[in-house]
Amino acid sequence: MFRRLMGFFRPGDVVLSDRLYCTWRELLDLQKRGDHAVSQLQVMRKADFRKGKRLGKGDHIVQWPKPTTIRSVDWPTHRDLPDSITVRECRVIIGQAGFRNKEIVVVTTLLDPKEFPKEEVAALYRVRWNAELDLRSVKTTMQMEVRCKTSELVRKEIWTHVLAYNLIRTVMAQAASRHALPPRTISFKGAMQTLEAFQPLGACCSQLRDQAYERLLAYIAT
Repeated sequence: MFRRLMGFFRPGDVVLSDRLYCTWRELLDLQKRGDHAVSQLQVMRKADFRKGKRLGKGDHIVQWPKPTTIRSVDWPTHRDLPDSITVRECRVIIGQAGFRNKEIVVVTTLLDPKEFPKEEVAALYRVRWNAELDLRSVKTTMQMEVRCKTSELVRKEIWTHVLAYNLIRTVMAQAASRHALPPRTISFKGAMQTLEAFQPLGACCSQLRDQAYERLLAYIAT
């Protein structure tokens, strides 16, 4: 599925993913397309910062040799692949309120430390957690429970939730823009509850509806 999605990437795009996709073949395929990757190092790999080209403390460029075998790659194709790929490994600290700081290694194909400082690479990887929060919003906050029996109706139910989710996010973005706030500081659950509370005002005349919408954006922002 991930390889099918690669057709949507444009040269220069940065693919932000978890460590499941931090494999030799995926990184090679992205590099061939002119794309970049930022991901967490897989558990089976170990970073040795005594080796490679040192860029700074906990930051170096190394060569990953080609695996002896690659799943779903036949031998003639495997033989024609390059002997190694060049990647950058950065040791970063991930902080989370209420928990002890966690040290991880982030792998990226953004090799220039001046154009892409280690701190910015670490900040970018932290943004990936928003994907987990967004999925939780759809599955838990919106209470998405697939009940249909046929595949066609299941797809419709999923797309209905996705549509509703995007509409709520649109209103949140408008509220953030109107009140000069970062969109991610607004609660998704709070916005959804506010929209439900204001729903009866949708039948008002246009002038009152416009006033109610402005009040709605203000409540969502606060």
